[in-house]
Amino acid sequence: MFGFASDKRTLYIIMAILVIISIGRYISSPESLISLLLTIPAMLIAITFHEFAHAFAADKLGDDTPRRQGRLNLNPLSHLDPIGSIMLVFAGFGWGKPVEINPRNFNKKISMSAGEAIVSFAGPLMNFILAIVFTIIMCLILKFAPAFAISKIGMIIVLLVQQTVIINIGLGIFNLIPLPPLDGSKILIHFLPYKAKDWFERNSYIFYIVFMALWFTGIMGSIISPVINVIYNGITGGIGSLFGII
Repeated sequence: MFGFASDKRTLYIIMAILVIISIGRYISSPESLISLLLTIPAMLIAITFHEFAHAFAADKLGDDTPRRQGRLNLNPLSHLDPIGSIMLVFAGFGWGKPVEINPRNFNKKISMSAGEAIVSFAGPLMNFILAIVFTIIMCLILKFAPAFAISKIGMIIVLLVQQTVIINIGLGIFNLIPLPPLDGSKILIHFLPYKAKDWFERNSYIFYIVFMALWFTGIMGSIISPVINVIYNGITGGIGSLFGII
């Protein structure tokens, strides 16, 4: 997904505060704990496939760095970041271990900048593909096994699938935001004129601070949540109509 380059001590303090707040919320609200249990599998799928897509794209472009580091697989343990995993459990969001690449290894058919943009876009693209695939799975269950869908086990499975769709859409949109350290910033850089690109790279720390401020104040969530809802309704509505269930 992305790597945090800020001071680790600050990150640990923020993480500890979020963990304490979250533990209190889970103790006082069983519903929050149930929601967490439904979210964790979805996040594991979303993060694992996201990071694998980065590795796969880099490998196809000629960079064997992810392959040598054992990132060309769908084993969550290969892609989970320890701190990001703890944040996932206790704060409701997390991140994976960044896929390391060496743009100089890309084949000469494309520029290093274009290669980095393609590798960066591969992660969010994979999340959107997964959102479509799991929406199809959800519609298949509702269409061909309606009795199962309203059973206790069926309702849990449908909720898990639905949560996987939402999480993948959210992760895809989140990473397309053009702020460091998100994938969107590397995609944006490729399309900037040389002077603008140089200025952006030299002042990336400013945008990183902006990102952190928007995230921890909740402003970013309020911005992307409506977008997630629109895309979710579009995907589920479109596919649902094809199955005749919406």
